[in-house]
Amino acid sequence: MAEQINIKQFFTPSLSGVSNNLVSKTKGDRVIWGIVVILTLVSLLVVYSSTGSLAYKYSKSTESYLFKQFAFIILGVGVIYFAHRVNYTIYSRVAKLLFVVSVPLLIYTYFFGTKLNEGSRWITLPVINMTFQTSDMAKLALFMYLSRQLSRKQHVIKDFKKGFLPVIIPVAIICLLIAPANLSTAMLIGGTSFMLMFIGRVSTKHILLTIGIAALPVLILLSVAVKYYDKTTHKTKDLPGIFSVGRVPTWIGRIQTFIYSNKEDDNEKLYQVDQAKIAIASGGWLGLGPGNSKARNFLPHSYSDFIYAIILEEYGLAGGVFMVFIYLLFLYRCIKLYRKCPFAFGAFLALALSFMLVIQAIANMGVNVSLFPNTGVTLPLVSMGGSSFLFTCLSIGIILSVARNVEQLEGAKEVISH
Repeated sequence: MAEQINIKQFFTPSLSGVSNNLVSKTKGDRVIWGIVVILTLVSLLVVYSSTGSLAYKYSKSTESYLFKQFAFIILGVGVIYFAHRVNYTIYSRVAKLLFVVSVPLLIYTYFFGTKLNEGSRWITLPVINMTFQTSDMAKLALFMYLSRQLSRKQHVIKDFKKGFLPVIIPVAIICLLIAPANLSTAMLIGGTSFMLMFIGRVSTKHILLTIGIAALPVLILLSVAVKYYDKTTHKTKDLPGIFSVGRVPTWIGRIQTFIYSNKEDDNEKLYQVDQAKIAIASGGWLGLGPGNSKARNFLPHSYSDFIYAIILEEYGLAGGVFMVFIYLLFLYRCIKLYRKCPFAFGAFLALALSFMLVIQAIANMGVNVSLFPNTGVTLPLVSMGGSSFLFTCLSIGIILSVARNVEQLEGAKEVISH
């Protein structure tokens, strides 16, 4: 009797086989993969909880934002997977091209991008009609190019002309192009770059000299903010000349809000800060529980810039500390990867991207608890999806690509030793 063939089994691929194939191809640091899973799950919970007012404003359901965030997470994880499958040496080859492309893109955004509060940060992509923040691409391109330059200039890194200038000029170009529309992002990029240069053995005196020059405009803004604040009306006085152009009044206003945030006045600029404080105070030690936030109905941008305040309200101090621990664990694993990587470019690249993400997370959390002035940066992998979310995923994918390479090298060494 002829053997019967199961037609369904013949034509239908084995899901378990596909799953096992994906798992076998998923390499790199398992802890970092676990952190990605944890942060994306937190993102789903908190974005769903915090988009009530946004849904009401645009006459949509909160479920629509949940599904949108879920779609972004699926797309983001796909980006991480494919980015980590690429050999990280490829990123060294495309770093220069990406950097060259990002410069005219930032210039185009400044003149023709979507304006909001006197700042132009976004351009709208045709066909898909999605806004794209060009600074996200620029900072990724910069850190890839900076890692390439540091790895190639190690033999002359102490020399000002041959070592320092080729490293600092790209940083200065990107920061100066981003600063007019987004000063806080430019400052975070500059600070991260200086940290990377210090680890990359760049001369300390060159770094300190540059920091001193860069700090002058910030000190001027600080002095103007104090001088032109009216303590009677709690408003900014008329600003002279250049200080009333573009986003300069916004920067001065944020500094004033931060300095005088403890004053009991009717300054409308304090509304967002006060609502964040109310949310944090309501959370206590263990929080109000998932979905029980009250501040989400009053706190502007509770799903993006101030999502950490919602986490503290719903999950309490315990949840807030857990989030800090997760980001620090991510940094620790990347530093460990930096020490293991035998090649300079991969080591600098993993460190640069991890510094970028963790410093951004610290800045966001610091703003939410009133440690820093309002910066407008999102919480990586947690805030509601957008171009920033996808570029964060791409950065993590590149880090995992370095980890995968290190893992393969260690495996090869073990085989040889046996």
